[in-house]
Amino acid sequence: MSSHAFDDAVALEPLGDGRFRGHTHPAYANMVGPFGGITAATLLRAVEQHPDVLGAPLSLTVNFAGPVADGEFEIEAVPVRTNRSTQHWSLTLTQGGAIATTATAVFGERRDTWSETETLAPDVAGPEQLEQQRMPDIIVWARNYEMRFADGIMTPGAGQASSSSTLWMRDAPPRPLDFASLAALCDVFYPRIFLRSGQMTPAGTVTLTIYFHADAQQLVAQGDAHLLATARGHRFNDGYFDQSATVWGHDGHLLASTHQLVYFKS
Repeated sequence: MSSHAFDDAVALEPLGDGRFRGHTHPAYANMVGPFGGITAATLLRAVEQHPDVLGAPLSLTVNFAGPVADGEFEIEAVPVRTNRSTQHWSLTLTQGGAIATTATAVFGERRDTWSETETLAPDVAGPEQLEQQRMPDIIVWARNYEMRFADGIMTPGAGQASSSSTLWMRDAPPRPLDFASLAALCDVFYPRIFLRSGQMTPAGTVTLTIYFHADAQQLVAQGDAHLLATARGHRFNDGYFDQSATVWGHDGHLLASTHQLVYFKS
């Protein structure tokens, strides 16, 4: 049986001393370099495979310092401090001796405590009632995701008054959810400037942060079912905008929230 393209894309070869060798995957190519979500997932996978890792992901911040070229790269994962319940990591992705991406991650052990979710999941039709939306062929990485929009579909040439989109999404072909694939899914939302302007304006993520609210058992329960997500921008000015998103499981549990800063040209 052949492996899923996602697993091939995030595969890493341990080199010792917290270093790993990876390789970009053509299935996750973007207009410049690889899809940012697959880079984030690969960095997270490096920590997951480190022999000194404690617990599961709590947060991940990725700073895209420069484009990642097609080919091999190296990731160094360093546990900068380990406490009783949390562990803090510093990561760098390099190519040819130059740093292309930096990241920090927090892993930890979860405890059984009082819990409440104030944010409400969107009330929309189920995924089976919505048509699948396909991105333009030039966006190669999008072929790896099934997206069914409840609202906020971009219409070329027609700007929208709101930057909000709500959609069901999952890997294509379907794949059981894990922390690395959840990290990648947190970046599938096309830049909100596309929706506001109605044009595919040159844009790219500068920094991306993901907060993981789910534990491993909740991800197992999710399986390969659709996730429900809403993404929106907050302010567009001086060549940058921010966009945030919430990602829900099919059972209504909030699995992750994410925020990123994006540059754009207009």
